[in-house]
Amino acid sequence: MDDATVVATFVAYLRDNGYPGLSIESRPDLENRKSPAIDAIAGSFAIEHTSIDTIENQRRDGIWFSHVADPLEDQFKGTLPFRLRLVFPYTSIVKGQDWNAIREALAAWISSQALGLLDGTHNVAIPSVPFEFRVVKDSKRRPGLIFARIDPGDTTLATRVFGQLSRKAAKLRPHRAIGRTTVLLVDSSDMALMSHEAMLDSIQLAFGSRMPEGVDQLWYADTSIESELEFWDFTSALTRSSADQRAV
Repeated sequence: MDDATVVATFVAYLRDNGYPGLSIESRPDLENRKSPAIDAIAGSFAIEHTSIDTIENQRRDGIWFSHVADPLEDQFKGTLPFRLRLVFPYTSIVKGQDWNAIREALAAWISSQALGLLDGTHNVAIPSVPFEFRVVKDSKRRPGLIFARIDPGDTTLATRVFGQLSRKAAKLRPHRAIGRTTVLLVDSSDMALMSHEAMLDSIQLAFGSRMPEGVDQLWYADTSIESELEFWDFTSALTRSSADQRAV
């Protein structure tokens, strides 16, 4: 989901929850391409939005993976009398590979070998596919071809959160100086690996349970279901944690 849509939906949420009549008055980032600018001004709010990958380069790698997986899922839709799950190493699909050749080799293997494969888990290596992968066949479950990747166990989230939110917060500070309420809106569309609890934990770990400098309010948007965005206000959790630390 694009930045403009997330911010517009967030402003509508605020309008329906305590700020009647609130609307976006300007979009500085679209109006000023010569220097860093925030995403929106709505009433007294200055709003900056950012998306964070649960795993480093998650969206980029996901797009590369989909170039191989999506056409094959479409090709074999409704043709397999069993469930076949192909599980790739997380960084298996990379730029510079011949993705067409990989798809063709996988399609040929599925067409010629999957039917005779016993139910269970198998490690597979085939020509023209530059990595081994795992195949799980189950004849008792709903038929279909499913692709997945192994969670790489990325431990860099808090470090990336600190850098990314610090850069975004810097764009808000001039607006705070002139009396606007600065809002940093963080989103993730990762339904499998991210939750509002996990995001809050990462922000608290990154900033020592304090707000990023220059930010009055910090919100999280769950954008995993585009028709049902959910918003979580982290402000009280972060400011309460900071106050608790000062009282110790």
